[in-house]
Amino acid sequence: MSVSPCSADSDPWPIRPVTVDEFPAFCGTCREALLDDPIDEERLASVLAITDLDRTLAAFDGDQVIGTTRLFSFEMTLPGGSRPVAGVSAVGVLPTHRRRGVLTALMRRQLRDIAERGAEAVALLFASEGGIYGRFGYGVASLLGTVTVRRGEGVLRADAPRDPGLRMRMADPAAVRAELAQVHETARLARVGEFRRTPQLWDWLFDRLARRKDQFSPIKCVLVMDGSEPVGYALYRTRQHYDEHGLADGAMEVEELFATRPAALVALWEFLLNRDLIGKVTAFLRPADDPLLYLLTDRHRARWTPDTGVWGRLVDLPRALSERSYAAPVDVVIEVADAMCPWNEGRWRLRADREHAECIRTDDPADLSLDVGVLSSAYLGGEALTAYAAAGLVREARPGAVAELSAALVTPTIPACSMIF
Repeated sequence: MSVSPCSADSDPWPIRPVTVDEFPAFCGTCREALLDDPIDEERLASVLAITDLDRTLAAFDGDQVIGTTRLFSFEMTLPGGSRPVAGVSAVGVLPTHRRRGVLTALMRRQLRDIAERGAEAVALLFASEGGIYGRFGYGVASLLGTVTVRRGEGVLRADAPRDPGLRMRMADPAAVRAELAQVHETARLARVGEFRRTPQLWDWLFDRLARRKDQFSPIKCVLVMDGSEPVGYALYRTRQHYDEHGLADGAMEVEELFATRPAALVALWEFLLNRDLIGKVTAFLRPADDPLLYLLTDRHRARWTPDTGVWGRLVDLPRALSERSYAAPVDVVIEVADAMCPWNEGRWRLRADREHAECIRTDDPADLSLDVGVLSSAYLGGEALTAYAAAGLVREARPGAVAELSAALVTPTIPACSMIF
């Protein structure tokens, strides 16, 4: 693709990838910006093992690292299949250099690098501050939530699928990592937003889970087996507690749960929600259409607290739209504004059916106009363009064009990513 030139000389600060020797300073700057504790040598080695130094970027003031960002080269489930995406992480600027153009320069350079590399058409990230990334063309692509179920409220429907042939066993997570990876790889292909976990990423996840939280136990694992085949697992922690009357009121935190069959999903939740001595079960990073919400006899009793999940950004707009699958036929001319990636700006004709999609430049009049951040938000299928139009953020020139495109972008499940990167 043709990328508009943007000389590094125009950046207010020198920006380049870091070396191995500079990596500790890179991490130190990022963790200071995010109010995190300093990193120790063991943790530093763990982070370095999953870092491609060529895809790091640091802004310098003299020899001091003042701003950071990096990219993961992920393979992620997108509408229509599993494809490469750029996972943006470690974004931070020292408090001494805020409001001086450092972050803008880093984001502009990073987007240009992704476009010039040509491996990925889409970038994704988790945002610690939601107000930051809209300026750079990112849009909220999904909601993730925390589900809390208290004692006695976790009864599942009588007609939920149950298979007495399934067997459950407790296991050391490290000892069954191959089984966990097998389940996750199968399950993630059915959920837009989940990425394939390489051995290095499993190492990173286990390193994070190994760190104890408050008074909670080390991470525990329950595995569901159908004969010799793993079909589900949950990773969780427990905390012992008794109230002032001596009554058991322990807590459980579910770090992640995956299943490849509905009956295995039911078995896992019934195991977790019916543990003795537990007064409250909390599950993190659950999708807005979490099957648990539909399995509960009394869904009203589940406390689902929403938060923003993964954010998306179209870097190569025509390629991203051409590679995507669509839920309904669509033929629209879209006029896109994109201040950070000018190669995306202009009018594009999207023609698609269930078998084929094509997005090409056109001089035809626009059917609808919008900012790239709005289109990026709707791209994964979790956010409706019609809602943005109701807010006045999509301008419709041809009646019905917004509804047509919005319906075509819908996906069978709401996007979700269970591992913050």
